[in-house]
Amino acid sequence: MEPLKARLFYYPTLIWNVARKSDARRWYDRVDENILIGALPFRSHANELVKQENVRGVVTMNENYETRFVSPNQQEWGALGVKQLRLSTVDFYQSPSVERVEEAINFIDDVNKNGCSVYVHCKAGRGRSATVVLCYIMKHYRYDPFHALQFLKTKRSHIKLCEAQQLTVNHYYKKLSENLEKQCNPQNAEE
Repeated sequence: MEPLKARLFYYPTLIWNVARKSDARRWYDRVDENILIGALPFRSHANELVKQENVRGVVTMNENYETRFVSPNQQEWGALGVKQLRLSTVDFYQSPSVERVEEAINFIDDVNKNGCSVYVHCKAGRGRSATVVLCYIMKHYRYDPFHALQFLKTKRSHIKLCEAQQLTVNHYYKKLSENLEKQCNPQNAEE
């Protein structure tokens, strides 16, 4: 039932997002020199993202039906010199798995090696995309979930995670902490 609800509410909530766009609620925001978070990029946004923001990678958290008519597809992004990673996640209720988050962060890190930025988006740039960006912040800034969220909210104040997304962030943090512990105490890793 949840995927059906997400489909039913998709266009009304997309229209709501467009109507609410203002200076206080921008379509996208830069988090740091490597990453931007935002709402569904319309075709009209693509050139701006490439030329003004140096975007050469896009992480799409939307399902196919959400992007079909309004957003650049993989071939269109490719024609602009942009690689796209799609991690389809149902809106409102679901979260990407920790493994999918790691896939996204590896993609981001790979694009960043060339001095380019990555645009991480879902429909509104509040939940699914924020899950990935929070985990990126925890990895690269070594913040805990609370401080990562506080930092991200200074960049994009209307972040809002559902329970499943918060659980993913917490699980990712636990995994990061365990890996850091193993690196700091290699003798404990062998036990």
